[in-house]
Amino acid sequence: MDRLNQFARRLPTWSVYLAGFVPFLWIVWLTLTGGLGADPVKAIEWRLGELGLQFLLGGLVITPLRWVGLNLVRFRRAIGLLAFFYIAMHLSAWIILDMGLRWAEMANDLVKRWYIIIGMAGFAAMIPLAITSNNASVKRLGAVAWRRLHKLTYFAALAGAVHYVVLVKSWPPEPLLYLGAAILLLAARAWKAGARLMPAPAGSGGRPSASGGK
Repeated sequence: MDRLNQFARRLPTWSVYLAGFVPFLWIVWLTLTGGLGADPVKAIEWRLGELGLQFLLGGLVITPLRWVGLNLVRFRRAIGLLAFFYIAMHLSAWIILDMGLRWAEMANDLVKRWYIIIGMAGFAAMIPLAITSNNASVKRLGAVAWRRLHKLTYFAALAGAVHYVVLVKSWPPEPLLYLGAAILLLAARAWKAGARLMPAPAGSGGRPSASGGK
């Protein structure tokens, strides 16, 4: 674990952004070369949305990894911004490529397909997170308020996973695995928070846990 932490400390943050954009470039390449199958628009939407959900869950994994000794906290901002980018591209693909900016038709879709509203609510929750993902916002809001605001990530991840499960309708295992992962990660946080609030065992001197973490 020490070697992994040493490697992570040497790894520049920009390399995470660079690696995170590779899948997007691959989607662009497949689009230009006709490699997305018979329905390229749906393929673009699906790939972008799934990547956004993967980055969202990847950001949530960082805290449990820290509990077991692997510290990747310095990459959390990059992973979160990549999640926002892919989900914004997913929504843009639906609005522009799929719906062709037909606003009345989009409004009808929102009424008929409630899972779209859930997905949009998850994206809306990510907007203030993306805007405040900088050191200036941490100073302006204060660390406590900033951390409280960024708990919206939990809602965004759960909304994205539910959106994916309901979207596919046929209940294949992959969307259910994403939903299970989101629920498990949120449950682990709730358990950890509850454990910190529990009274210290007799003889411990009532000292709080030093485990930390968000």
